[in-house]
Amino acid sequence: MEFGMEQAQEVLNKAIPEAEEVLRSPSRVDEILQELEQKLKKVPVIGSTLSDLPLMIAMIKAWVKKEYTVVSPKVIACLVGAILYLIKKKDLISDSIPIVGHVDDLAVMGLALKLSRKELEAFAQWRDAR
Repeated sequence: MEFGMEQAQEVLNKAIPEAEEVLRSPSRVDEILQELEQKLKKVPVIGSTLSDLPLMIAMIKAWVKKEYTVVSPKVIACLVGAILYLIKKKDLISDSIPIVGHVDDLAVMGLALKLSRKELEAFAQWRDAR
């Protein structure tokens, strides 16, 4: 099964409504971020695609706590949507397939990070200036 940017975009578009609902509950945001952390421990090779993950998590937490509100809620929903896809058990490619099973996860998260690049850079500057 081939999984490319078009499929990743579809996944993100479908995940945004659920992500917007999750963002209404700070405790739920913390729960999914913890689930993400646990899931990433099981991914054999994360690589540079996800090197901005800690920055992304910090930005989501700062947004939820209303410490950093400059970023668009749609960007936050896109990132949380990607996280929800990553931690859910229903993947387009099963995670039980070694390495290949994580291709869809990496594609969705990679696209979300790519689409949020400018916002992540702005957040990093804001955070470093504090």
